[in-house]
Amino acid sequence: MQDYLFEIQLKVRDYECDIQGIVNNAVYQSYLEHARHEYLLSKSISFKTLTAQGILVMVSRIEMDFKKSLTSGDTFTVKLRTEKKGLKLLFYQDIYRMPDHALCLNAKVEVIAQINGRLNRGEIFDTLGF
Repeated sequence: MQDYLFEIQLKVRDYECDIQGIVNNAVYQSYLEHARHEYLLSKSISFKTLTAQGILVMVSRIEMDFKKSLTSGDTFTVKLRTEKKGLKLLFYQDIYRMPDHALCLNAKVEVIAQINGRLNRGEIFDTLGF
């Protein structure tokens, strides 16, 4: 079992599904992003505040492995954990359909930071408490 730091429960909305009746693959990125933003807010970190301070935190790479499809009305949980690796902060995120806890997606999201237009070597993630 993973040691998750954060989880959030969401529900699939009709308009997120494609003609096959399953969640469109691009929508999963929105679910992952929403979970990361909520995680940062739970740590009192706001993208708006960071940006105002000249700190841009951005995705540099995403890997997603689809396991099972979500459909309209499904409730699901996005769980995440983090790991620092050099200048990157890695988010390992999993999506589980509820109530059966079926694994629907594994993702690895690599995040980098720029401070006042210059790539940061990762120290900012220590400063932010990762």
